[in-house]
Amino acid sequence: MKKTVVINVVGLTQRLIGEHTPFIEGFLKKGKSAPIHPVLPAVTCAAQSTYLTGKTPSVHGIVANGWYFKTECEIKFWRQSNKLVQAEKIWEKLQREDPTFTCSNMFWWYNMYSTADYTVTPRPNYLADGRKIPDIYSHPAELRDTLQTELGQFPLFHFWGPKTSIKASQWIADATIRTDQIHNPTLTLVYLPHLDYNLQRHGIDFDKIKNDLEEIDGVVQQLVEHYERQDASIVLLSEYGITDVNNPIYLNRILRKEGYLAIRVERGLELLDAGASRAFAVADHQIAHVYLNDPSLKSEIKALLEPVTGVEEVWSDEEIKAAGLDHDRSGDLVVLADADSWFSYYFWLDDAKAPDYARMVDIHKKPGYDPVEMMTDPKDPFVMPKVAGKLLKKKLGFRTVLDIIPLDATLIKGSHGRVPEDRADYPILITNDATADLKEEIRATDVFKILERHVVDKS
Repeated sequence: MKKTVVINVVGLTQRLIGEHTPFIEGFLKKGKSAPIHPVLPAVTCAAQSTYLTGKTPSVHGIVANGWYFKTECEIKFWRQSNKLVQAEKIWEKLQREDPTFTCSNMFWWYNMYSTADYTVTPRPNYLADGRKIPDIYSHPAELRDTLQTELGQFPLFHFWGPKTSIKASQWIADATIRTDQIHNPTLTLVYLPHLDYNLQRHGIDFDKIKNDLEEIDGVVQQLVEHYERQDASIVLLSEYGITDVNNPIYLNRILRKEGYLAIRVERGLELLDAGASRAFAVADHQIAHVYLNDPSLKSEIKALLEPVTGVEEVWSDEEIKAAGLDHDRSGDLVVLADADSWFSYYFWLDDAKAPDYARMVDIHKKPGYDPVEMMTDPKDPFVMPKVAGKLLKKKLGFRTVLDIIPLDATLIKGSHGRVPEDRADYPILITNDATADLKEEIRATDVFKILERHVVDKS
């Protein structure tokens, strides 16, 4: 088998490769490339699981970044256990075929408790006093200590939140190289999230994202040159393309106004009560799953949502099956946004009654994806002194919350999840194998076989 690295440059598309990514552009010109027709939904967890299994969400079960766990009556996002993926992964197939094969998974999702040989993923420490301490989880466990001793603490707050920066992707790249030096895995999967941030904040505005493109280009160059020295097969790919949006859609507010959504009031603040709701939506970028605790409402809810401005399609039954999403975890209805729109999880009608987590970076409590977590209020000139003051209080042992996230979904200018109109905005696969047999357009489920062919040395 041939040593192979797969570098997942999140958000990379043909449109973004050029003046500000000279190394990636050169890598593309020397090798082979093709756009990837994205899986639905074109979001992190569904796309990665599709690449790693060659199956659609109807088979592997990852229907979004989060869904309604029906037996628990709870909406949960960003779970970690690899056992949630219900299909064989590429490393499992290759391990069966060659017992000398090993795999390193550096930050691809569903990383914990997998059968990969070496794994690293974000795993903060949540302390009893309310603090969240940056940390990672690794297998073997001692790899965590080695990496953070040599490279410093994983920069969690640069990985997600208002402080996102190249520091997170740079740390992941450095950790990937160090893990490779220690363990020399056959296949390495590495996740570089940097482009995800400002593309969602600003959309495709090269004046605002050019520095991000230049920064990720440098990190990719570092990784590629490390693996070129080992004569490795090198694949760059992405999960989705981010396109411009201007219209957030609030499905849960619509369902609430019509009496379908149940709300609990605690300490004067409102919480979505999924288990008691007759219908509710789990928003995830440009796709939303609508779950019905009363199945007889299906046609009624579908008729309610179809005319909503920004809704392109509302799928049920055979339409969900045709989209490859017919799995028990999927909603009874699946709603697709149009090109200019995306779904916000907001369910309150009065900001004064919004739950406390709404103003914080709290990916596990929110009943939907919230890209506004990357923002602070642009109208508040004192937001950074406020942050500094709150952090100082935490360091001194006082309990305080970083309630600095605005409640304004219109701040978000880029999103993903649907199939873009233009192939230039599709995710892309680029390989250094100039002999690779790539079609004019690759399906997301084809990526598994393409990666397998890179590893399996038939010479």
